[in-house]
Amino acid sequence: MFDTVIVGGGPAGLSAALMLGRCRRRVVICDLGEPRNRRSRALHGYLTRDGIEPASFKDLGRSELSQYGVDFRCVGVVGARCENDHFIVSLADSTELAGRFLLIATGVIDDLPGIPGFDDCYGRTIFHCPYCDGWEQRDRRLAAFGVGAAVAGLALGLTTWSRDVVVCTHGVRIDRRLRDRLTANGIAIRSEAISRVEHDDGQLRRLRFADGSSLDRDALFFSTAQHPQSPIAVALGCELTSKGTVNTTLRSETNIARVFVAGDASHDAQFVVVAAAEGVKAALAINRALQQEEIRA
Repeated sequence: MFDTVIVGGGPAGLSAALMLGRCRRRVVICDLGEPRNRRSRALHGYLTRDGIEPASFKDLGRSELSQYGVDFRCVGVVGARCENDHFIVSLADSTELAGRFLLIATGVIDDLPGIPGFDDCYGRTIFHCPYCDGWEQRDRRLAAFGVGAAVAGLALGLTTWSRDVVVCTHGVRIDRRLRDRLTANGIAIRSEAISRVEHDDGQLRRLRFADGSSLDRDALFFSTAQHPQSPIAVALGCELTSKGTVNTTLRSETNIARVFVAGDASHDAQFVVVAAAEGVKAALAINRALQQEEIRA
């Protein structure tokens, strides 16, 4: 019986395991090694680790856990069920683990449009977060992809990094109020459907529209829906936000007792440094709950 089974070995899961290990808790991490940022060349905004490769960051984190006896399993989790006061976690290798608490830290998956070439550039010159990748694309020709108020807000925010921003709505009209605001800020709008993204080995060159016209761009930032990478939280009954992430408290608690969700799959800002902090907060909440069960009144 583990004190906590952690599903996902990214920044949130590793940070939670580190703290729980230091609390002398028996912890196991199950991770397939397929994080959301696996295609990125570097992560940013994490003090002392700015610019590090995601894989190197993960390896450093794992190496620090060994001294605390944290168990690591390179295996997927296919399901979980509650039995009395603990969880039975089913693994892809047909084995099971038992844990008093369950922490899901598997992150989210971006719903990418099925435009040829879009996926090839994802993580290289097509990004979801200006704070993570805007600096590297400063003063370049940028496109903001999406619809409605979300893409308008994205485009206006991108002007912090470049004054050459074009909104692309992929065949969806944008309302007059938003159009006027974008125009007032020097942002052009292309509402034609995009037939393909033309690139050189992931380096965006231009967007080709269905009418045959094109738009030369160096990078694209998008605003689309997301869904949790693992269906376990939803299967257990965890509530979702309007963004498609799991609704949690500031301590990463969900509406299901003993189930915590930390990292990009929660409601907070989606940064590596925030995911790590959420993992720590979840670990503290879990340890306090364990203490309450163990210390006699």
